[in-house]
Amino acid sequence: MKRAGFTMIELIFVIVILGILAAVAVPKLNATRDDAKATKAATEISQAVNDIGTYYVGHGSFSGDSKDMTNVKFSESNLSDSTDSYYQVPAGTDCIKFATDNAGELNVTNKSGATGLCKTVQGIIGNNDMNKTHSFGGSSIDFN
Repeated sequence: MKRAGFTMIELIFVIVILGILAAVAVPKLNATRDDAKATKAATEISQAVNDIGTYYVGHGSFSGDSKDMTNVKFSESNLSDSTDSYYQVPAGTDCIKFATDNAGELNVTNKSGATGLCKTVQGIIGNNDMNKTHSFGGSSIDFN
């Protein structure tokens, strides 16, 4: 008479194989989640640059605080100069400094000593928007 079912050895092999697959898949899923957060942050920073430029062109001057000129979320803690704001990465770390002046210039710079997600965001953006002065005043309008 033949018995239907699995032996203990067969069940152990299946459990071991599932454990190996889970050990490989979980870190990949976490890395994908971090990549998505960094890409979202880089997109928001580029959007903030565009929004601030559009604000300046429409109003002829900056409002004083970068976070008042865009819907992109900036850090609640302002720097000592009221025209400077920090963009926070999703981990809650101040990462990118936005500074405006009366001449129609927006300076976007990296926060030094960045680690983790902030460093990844700075790497994604690279030379496109980071460590750059965007001039929106006068005849030299630059939306790049």
